[in-house]
Amino acid sequence: MTEEFIVAGAGFAALLGLLALRCPIGLAMLVVGCAGYAHIVDATRLLAYLKTTPFFLFANYTLSVIPLFILMGALAERGGLARDLFTAANALVGHKRGGLAMAVIGACAGFGAVCGSSVATTATFGRAALPELRRYGTEAGFATGTIAVGGVLGILIPPSVILVVYAISTEQNIARLFMAALIPGLMATAFYIATIAVVVRRRPDLCPPGPRVSAQHRRAALRAVVPVLLIAVVVVGGIYGGIFTPTESAAVGCVATLLTGLLRRSLSARAVVEALKATAETTAMIFVILLGAEVFNAFLALSQAPDLLAVWVSEQGFPPLGVLCAFLAVYLVLGAVMDELAMMLLTLPVFFPVITALDFGLTGEETAIWFGILVLIVVGIGLTAPPIGLNVFVVSGLARDVPIGAIYRGVLPYLLTDFIRLGLCIAFPWLSLAMVRLLS
Repeated sequence: MTEEFIVAGAGFAALLGLLALRCPIGLAMLVVGCAGYAHIVDATRLLAYLKTTPFFLFANYTLSVIPLFILMGALAERGGLARDLFTAANALVGHKRGGLAMAVIGACAGFGAVCGSSVATTATFGRAALPELRRYGTEAGFATGTIAVGGVLGILIPPSVILVVYAISTEQNIARLFMAALIPGLMATAFYIATIAVVVRRRPDLCPPGPRVSAQHRRAALRAVVPVLLIAVVVVGGIYGGIFTPTESAAVGCVATLLTGLLRRSLSARAVVEALKATAETTAMIFVILLGAEVFNAFLALSQAPDLLAVWVSEQGFPPLGVLCAFLAVYLVLGAVMDELAMMLLTLPVFFPVITALDFGLTGEETAIWFGILVLIVVGIGLTAPPIGLNVFVVSGLARDVPIGAIYRGVLPYLLTDFIRLGLCIAFPWLSLAMVRLLS
């Protein structure tokens, strides 16, 4: 065991200690990365590295896709597109048993195609759908749990900010990751709706049917969602069809969302300013984490710890699926105590070289894409699973009269289908790779 490997282990221990002291993850990775870099080489070379790295990192054209997708989601939220989606879905299925909850899931899936953030999707539908669910007698825990789980579709349905960060961190093709996410994302939507159907069949009181709307009202509701559906088709379809790069697609989506809101007069000047401020704040947070991860990754690269670990795992003869499941189990544990973006950037420098060094019967690029989708799924599970579950806390902040334990009970039936979906995607990699192979 080399001295550098010991230093890398000490660096991870120091990083976890800083996180336990509630130090922001970006700052913690930056401090530990700088200290480790200076220890392995020297302070002069560290300063030379810091003089150039931030500029070249943030001047990267690909990074502009992050604020653009965030801005598109912020404009869609403030322009009332989420409310229109829920109204249309409710008009179609709200009169059925469990239909109001199904409408939430369907609307979240539609909104996920224009918003790459899980937390934003959860907060948006917490405001747009929760009052309706409560008004028609949906049990509080089931209603809030459904919204928390529906919010996860904000990252499972492409475009997804999490996948963009994964692609940048692992130097993968963003468009192909978006292609790979489509089938698992649609599976999640179908599984959640099936869960609602099973649960309300056993307990009809959880989500009574809403009123049946007239055909005229249904047609009006469906007409109202045509713009957001067209935006989703242009954004996602443009990427899949090779018409736009992800960055160009995000820019087109931003302009289309802005024009839609202005033409419908649902987006005021104040709302646009609020969307820009929210985008700036979220982007700044992500970029600080990316800078910290870049410096921390440079420290790990100098230590050669990831490469040594990959060689060691390969030499031990561990079954590749066993190693993969062990890493995913680590993600599930970390997801209970850590932000999903921080968790991913913290572990990828170590996990990714090991996974790509193993033989799963796939090409190197396919393994990287498949692993990215699996990470996305377990990140989604971490957003709703106890004891933390960021989406659960978002909903709890909007429904302060609902005990957080009741929200977790509402989430549990969905978690079972999440693990089934994860198992299927592990056992059958083609579920993630079919679209990539078809469209590439």
